[in-house]
Amino acid sequence: MDWDKLKIFHAVAEAGSFTSATVNLNLSQSAISRQIQSLEEDLKVKLFERHARGLTLTENGEYVFKTAHEVISKLREVETSLGDKKNKPSGKLTVTTFVSFGTTWLTPRIQEFMQLNPEMEVELIFDDKELDLSTRQADIGIWARRPKQLNYIQKKLIDINYHIYGSPKYLEKYGYPKKLSDLNQHKFISFGKGAPSPVFNPDWALKLGMKDNKKRKTVMKVNSVYGLLLAVQSGVGLAALPDYLTVKQPNIVKVLPSIEGPITEAHFVYPQSLKNVARVQAFRNFLYSKISEWEF
Repeated sequence: MDWDKLKIFHAVAEAGSFTSATVNLNLSQSAISRQIQSLEEDLKVKLFERHARGLTLTENGEYVFKTAHEVISKLREVETSLGDKKNKPSGKLTVTTFVSFGTTWLTPRIQEFMQLNPEMEVELIFDDKELDLSTRQADIGIWARRPKQLNYIQKKLIDINYHIYGSPKYLEKYGYPKKLSDLNQHKFISFGKGAPSPVFNPDWALKLGMKDNKKRKTVMKVNSVYGLLLAVQSGVGLAALPDYLTVKQPNIVKVLPSIEGPITEAHFVYPQSLKNVARVQAFRNFLYSKISEWEF
């Protein structure tokens, strides 16, 4: 079996279409299609069902993909281990975290890390859905919840505090709440469906001061914490936001500052197989040194 064809098949299966795979493989769509067709002829099985919206794996394709995925993951582990034998942080490190934290807090500090580790390349993936670290979709995860996987090394990173916020424009028009019952006269924006909630109880602000577990109605829902911030700044209404997201942001005011929301723990997570990898250790040590600046 041709290894190059298998790698191309694996990339196409992950991407879901020939068009999407062209970016990662740096090959033309026609070249990729020919390689897949050749692999199907070699194996004498059909690997994909073609349809207008993309590709889906056949039963045989699922089996080949699973096997190829395991082999590629193992090869990446070997590559990582060999690359770190000199015990000096080098090579590529992929870090994934939730969008709001990654864009506002993590990214501004990466330049300093790169200066301290000039032989490293860092890829940041911001996604509110957790990537699979066991198959090396990323090396390190910074997640807003404790992972359930037993084969992950995890350590608490920070506490994330929440308050209710509004824009000056909105509050001048509808008034500044002075007590909980005043919130009933206001418009609320809440976290919507489609992505994991950043807090265990995303509707806590809608239930504040309400009886019988009732909730205030919302005028808008957004399935992104950063989207909530933008909606608040534009004057749509009030919303519960993490305090770190509002620092140095214009058009944002804390409402009823004595009322705090639930505390979310963010965790630093990586697979057991990367425990002794120099670049993982370097990033972990750097990140925890920066946490002393956390004031939220």
